[in-house]
Amino acid sequence: MRILGIDPGSVVCGYGVIDVEGSRITLVEYGVIEAKKKQASFPFRLQDIHARLCSVIERSKPDACAMEQVFYAKNVVSVVKLSHARGVAVLACAQGGMEPHEYTPMQVKRSVTGSGRSAKEQVGFMVRTMLKIKETPQFFDATDALAVAICHALNGGTPASGRSRTSKRSSWAEYVEKNPSKVTRYK
Repeated sequence: MRILGIDPGSVVCGYGVIDVEGSRITLVEYGVIEAKKKQASFPFRLQDIHARLCSVIERSKPDACAMEQVFYAKNVVSVVKLSHARGVAVLACAQGGMEPHEYTPMQVKRSVTGSGRSAKEQVGFMVRTMLKIKETPQFFDATDALAVAICHALNGGTPASGRSRTSKRSSWAEYVEKNPSKVTRYK
């Protein structure tokens, strides 16, 4: 199964594509769409995000798509702009024949790091480790998008809401024990 993960944003939109074969997860591609750098006008930024996500979908031909749910923010204007960016991402997926699966930020973090309260740096580190990415991406948006795709893969291709995480894996220690090749230990 090929999964596209999207971390939508109206300034920087991250995307990542992974392949899943059994328990093996491999990187296909990842990157960011720096919309504000290219377009000052908000409507043209949305158009750029849509066009470039459509290009990623056409090029990578994913079987499924996943993205983070909008979370509460104090700044209403930011939430509205983020919602617009998510809307064009959802449209791009629908035009590619996919209905995006949504995960809360806590579900994504828990799936990748074992803790729903992990920092972006921890999520980025685990994503780079799991996918054997040597370089450190310039933006967390790219590793966040890959984390959403990994979350979807680890949750069996269905959102985890409504079911206990313990049914899949009871603890981080158990995951490490069962998947030693996916974890790098530093001393």
